[in-house]
Formats: sequence, structure tokens, C-alpha cells
Amino acid sequence: MSTAAVATATREIAHSMTVQMIRTKAEAGYIEQFEGLESELPGSPAVRKSRREALGRFATLGLPHRRIEEWKYTDLRALLKEAAAPHPAGASSVRTPDIDAALGALAGCEAYRLTFVDGRFALSLSDVERLPGALRFKPLSDALLEASGWPVDVIADEAAGNGVAALNTAFMTDGATLRIDADTALDKPLLIVFVRASATPCAVTSRTYVDFGPRAEGVLVEAHIALPGAANSSQSNTMTCLAAGEAAEVAYVRLCEEAQHGLHVANLEARLGAKAVFRPFLMTVGEGMVRHDLNVTFSGEHATLDLGGLALGSGGAHSDLSMLIDHAVRHCTSRELFKAVLAGESKGVFQGRVIVRPGAQKTDGKQMAQALMLSPQAEFDSKPELEIYADDVICGHGSTAAELDEDLLFYCRSRGIPREEARALLIESFIGEAIDKVGHEGLREALSARANSWLRAGSVAGSV
Repeated sequence: MSTAAVATATREIAHSMTVQMIRTKAEAGYIEQFEGLESELPGSPAVRKSRREALGRFATLGLPHRRIEEWKYTDLRALLKEAAAPHPAGASSVRTPDIDAALGALAGCEAYRLTFVDGRFALSLSDVERLPGALRFKPLSDALLEASGWPVDVIADEAAGNGVAALNTAFMTDGATLRIDADTALDKPLLIVFVRASATPCAVTSRTYVDFGPRAEGVLVEAHIALPGAANSSQSNTMTCLAAGEAAEVAYVRLCEEAQHGLHVANLEARLGAKAVFRPFLMTVGEGMVRHDLNVTFSGEHATLDLGGLALGSGGAHSDLSMLIDHAVRHCTSRELFKAVLAGESKGVFQGRVIVRPGAQKTDGKQMAQALMLSPQAEFDSKPELEIYADDVICGHGSTAAELDEDLLFYCRSRGIPREEARALLIESFIGEAIDKVGHEGLREALSARANSWLRAGSVAGSV
């Protein structure tokens, strides 16, 4: 567990001790559900111990709320009215064409695919037999049954995170465990698809562990999608724990599409070794509530983080990207660029906290958050933070929020471009800078196609 995570946990515990919390219906529901489901959740005795400890922590902390600084703009305690029941295990009738249709252009990218339906691994919809030998995969539900070893031995550390992470530890049912051997370059991306198919509202709790060995290279994609007919009021709690070894190069893309009444909270914990390069890109589309927590710790010198983020919100969407970048060692570089396009009554949140530890000299860190407001009812809350405890550093941040430039719009129209087409061109130019951070050409084109599809939807095209 990183020093920053310990500090955050300490603040949360101190707060919970000073403010008496009356459990909400949702909090009480989770605790009651665990008592009834504990024996059915996969895991060895060591895992069951971690689950109980995590639930105890959740019982102490409860759901995050606006009095916790990191959750000031996303009061999960108020937003989550009740605890949905986990989806029961059972056979799925989902077919590959159904998933391809939901993935859209992303389905056309050549990739190794692993599929999880309503939180459980679907072997018949996955490419397990085609995976290269240097990439070792095991469903988390199987890995949890082992008495010791990776990842069982590290679960207890992650249980000490915030209330959402503790809830994930208590209820996690499945996910992927992936190890990429040292000196290996994956020949094509690995696509992990999490599909919601149940017509009944349910809760899905998944966790994925990824370990890139020294000098390994690869592209990892997570797609969280829903099939037509799936309940649009389901709840998802996902967590990805990623380690990049010395001189590893990892590109990570996460696409999350959430329905109008859906709620999705996600944690990404990344630890970078010396000279490692990590390029994450987080994209959110839809009208639901999505919270991305990104925690990156530099554990080796001369490592690089290059983050891109894009939120496309319409209707009453709520999209929150909150980051903690921990420069714990010297000579590391971090770049973060976040863009939001907000229509209707949607809300975008960006919180970028960068810590430069004592002794982390020669740190180079920059971040920028920009929002394009397509509606006077849209809202953008930006909170960049720098905590610098070293003197030989280069750090900076910026944030802007604006409407479409009427002069540019007039320029396009004066050259015969219809108004709606001109608006689309200007918005595409705005978001293109973020999408361009995706290095893989096929993925970049697929994400651009998804953004353009959203842009031309009626609720967005009609925004003023």
C-alpha cells in the first residue's frame, strides 16, 4: 500500500471517529448481504479473512460522502440509495455477435479477448486457447481458491483502501489475473470485456490483477458495456491492480459506457518500476454516474506516466475522474490531459492531486483539465492540486471551461458549412487532442468513432 493511500485511509478513519455515522439503507444492505453470501463467495481461508476485514473497514467508514475531501463533488452516500443484490451465478445466453454489436468499432480491432458476463468469466466467449505462452491468465475466481501466492498474498493490503475499495474486496466474485513474462512484447492488444446482460438490476463486483514483467510491452483494454435489454439501474464496483516492472511499457485503455440510472465506481491502482512507461487512457460515455479513481505510485526512478482522459456526458450524466499521482522517487515524469464535453444537465469532475515526496528531486509533472460546455445547465468542477516537498522540480497545472467559440463557428458557416456540422467539427477538434494520446492506431480510430457517434446523437446535437 502506498504512503499516500495510508495517509488517505488515516484521514478517513479519523473523520469517521469524529462524526457519528448513521448507516444508510444501502450501507446496511451491503452488510446484511455479506452475512448471507459470505459462504458462497470464492476464496481460500486467507481470502475469507481478507473479506471479513474489508467488510469491517467498510462498516466503520461507510460509503464516501461530501465531507471527505476526495469525494466533495461526488457524494456516493447520497447517490447510492440502496444496495442491489449480486447477480446469481448461472449459464448465460449471450452470444459473440451481441457483444460485437455493443462494442461497435472496438470489436473490429484485432485483439485477444477475455469476456465476463454479469461479473463472471465466460469461457465460450473468450480466446483462452489463443493466448500466447508468455501471457498467463487465470480467472480470479480460481486464483482466489489458492492458499497463498500471487494475487492472494496482496489482497489484504488493498483491503486497507477507502470504503469503495473495501467493499470491492468483500464482494469480488471474478475478474482476470494476468502475468506477462519479462522481455515479452504482446503482438496485439488484450481486450477484457465486462458485459452487463441481466434484465434485472444487480450489482457486479470485479477485480483484475495485471503484472507486466521487466521490459515487457503490451496494450491492455478494458471495455465495460451493456447489451440491449440490460437493466439500466445496475451497480458496478470494479478494481484493476497493475504493476509495471523495470523498463516495461504498458498502454492501458478503459472504455466505460453507463446507462441513465446506472452507477459505476472504478479503482485503478498502478505501481511503476524504474524506467517503466505507463500510458493510460480513460473514456466515459453515457448518462449514468461514473467515478474513476486513479492512483499511480512511482516506485523506481526515471519512470513515465502519460495519461489521457475523456468524458462525454449528456442528459443527467455524472462523470468523475479523481487522481492521486505519487512521485515517491527521483527523476520521474508525469503528464495528465483530461477533456470533458458536457451537454444537457451533465456534470463533469476532475480532481488531480500530485504529490512530490521529500527527496524526489528532478520531478517533472504537468496536468491540464479542459471542459467544453454545450449547455448552460452543464457543470464542471475542477480541482488540481500540487503538494511539493522537494525543491528541484518542474511542476504545473491548469484548468479551463468554456463554450464553443462563436467566432470559429461563424468562420465555418461563412464557408458554407452547416451549423450542426460546424459544431461537430469544432468539438471533434477539441477532443482529438486527448484521443491522440492512444498510440495504437486501431484503438484510436475505434474510440474516435465512438466519440463521433455520441456527438451526433440527438441529445447532443440539439444542445446549444
